[in-house]
Amino acid sequence: MLNVHTRLQAWQDRIEAVLDDVLPPASTHPVRLHEAMRYSVLNGGKRMRPLLVYATGDALGIPLEHLDIPAAAIELIHVYSLVHDDLPAMDDDDLRRGKPTCHKAFDEATAILVGDGLQALAFQILALHPRLKASPAQRLRMIEHLGQAAGSRGMVGGQAIDLAAVGKPLSELELENMHIHKTGALIRASVMLAAYSVEAMDALRLQQLDHFAKCIGLAFQVQDDILDVESDTQTLGKTRGADEAAGKPTYPSIIGMAASKAKLQDLYDEALNALASLGDSAKLLREIAEFTVKRIR
Repeated sequence: MLNVHTRLQAWQDRIEAVLDDVLPPASTHPVRLHEAMRYSVLNGGKRMRPLLVYATGDALGIPLEHLDIPAAAIELIHVYSLVHDDLPAMDDDDLRRGKPTCHKAFDEATAILVGDGLQALAFQILALHPRLKASPAQRLRMIEHLGQAAGSRGMVGGQAIDLAAVGKPLSELELENMHIHKTGALIRASVMLAAYSVEAMDALRLQQLDHFAKCIGLAFQVQDDILDVESDTQTLGKTRGADEAAGKPTYPSIIGMAASKAKLQDLYDEALNALASLGDSAKLLREIAEFTVKRIR
């Protein structure tokens, strides 16, 4: 049996190939837009969300080929959000994954269109791609969940809260609410889209998986805030201290570094407890949870 790290690497390689397949070829019209879409998506990255799709499927005994399109759709939405977040009107970042952001490598108008195109493509492949072996009802459930997770009641809503919070004091509860939407919603969707690949999923099991994903989504953001203080630009692949410089509220700025690290550990423990009933089948989900709290970038 392949060891954990080998399997995760195999899944990373797999999603790269799937993304390359579902994206329009760079040579097709409009060429510049398609070049920019491929530049943004195939520009490295941890692929944490697709890995969560595959790991959840692994825990539930779902064949990999049933998970490729949900995993790709999640990543397309994630990358669209990064392209738009990096724009001057949003976070105004120059670097992403150690390379120039899309609007720097191309231009602002192209970057906006890249995000629009990636978002549309995500829903298109969930609806129609023949590689997804799912019933119409399953496809619809995936589209509905991803739409909510990505929209004003999820990721986009969290970004709006984030922008409105710049330079303003937030309580820990308000900060958590923002991140449950901005970062957590899409991480939760990664787990739930995999679960929806099962025709009839036990309600309690769905609840346990969702709670695991909620904890991991928050833990990911807490660690992100910690790294923004303790890491460096080269390691992060993006500008260190950008949130602090922009006056954005973070966990260290609100509750302090020691409390932030304690919260990170508590979320990790709670996530593992949510997986207890899955036993050894959730080994890879636990590995991703550990990576979330120990990652250095």
